[in-house]
Amino acid sequence: MDWSLFFAAMVSATLLPGGSEALLIYRLQQGGDALALVAAATAGNVLGSLITYGIGRLGNEALHRHLANRWLRISDAQIRRAEQWFGRYGQPALLFAWLPVVGDPLCLAAGLLKSRLAWFVTLVTLGKAGRYGLLAWSMS
Repeated sequence: MDWSLFFAAMVSATLLPGGSEALLIYRLQQGGDALALVAAATAGNVLGSLITYGIGRLGNEALHRHLANRWLRISDAQIRRAEQWFGRYGQPALLFAWLPVVGDPLCLAAGLLKSRLAWFVTLVTLGKAGRYGLLAWSMS
């Protein structure tokens, strides 16, 4: 396991700034095993997305009790409608959680809106593995 790639990918999938693609390319150019590198980058990136999801999930209570009602003037009914909408239409968007700028907030929103964890992990993993796989394939 390439732990430096794993941790770079993990950090880059949180709300912290970072990137792992350059390190993946470097490791591939050094002759690293493409499948092992893609697996390490994907695993780290998915774990980082799970951390962001968890922050959103934990923040859901604060959203319902304090932030939404008091400061944002969002009713509980509006939050429930947003959760239902995301459950119905927002789940497929998780395939694009790898995108810069929108990917991390999408994972946070999935946690805030109580996206099902199994679907979250499945869709995020497919998208991120596809991105790293395509990048590795393009380097060969």
